[in-house]
Amino acid sequence: QVQLVESGGGLVQVGGSLRLSCAASGRTFSNYIMGWFRQAPGKEREFLAAVTWSHGTDYADSVKGRFTISRDNAKNTVYLQMTSLKPEDTAVYFCAAGLTTAWPTGVKDYDYWGQGTQVTVSS
Repeated sequence: QVQLVESGGGLVQVGGSLRLSCAASGRTFSNYIMGWFRQAPGKEREFLAAVTWSHGTDYADSVKGRFTISRDNAKNTVYLQMTSLKPEDTAVYFCAAGLTTAWPTGVKDYDYWGQGTQVTVSS
């Protein structure tokens, strides 16, 4: 079993930056594609970004140019660097892990999830 724990959320002002971390433990970390999602009240969970073991990346159009996903395989940690934050970025952010042969962009494509961390962008 894979355990995922997010951290780094908090309250930031419009235009600010924040870095989220996801620490993984359990089964071999490098076998999994890691992804970040977010969910705002009343909305579906939204795909943001994914990264492979070899550091290939995929981004949702809504965050391209502002968010950067990366992973440190030696530390079993995935990061989401967020810049130019907007009020619409306010949500609970989730880290996820999945075993897949293609780019996973749906909730059902992931097998393990963290508990989520709240990001609030104030105006």
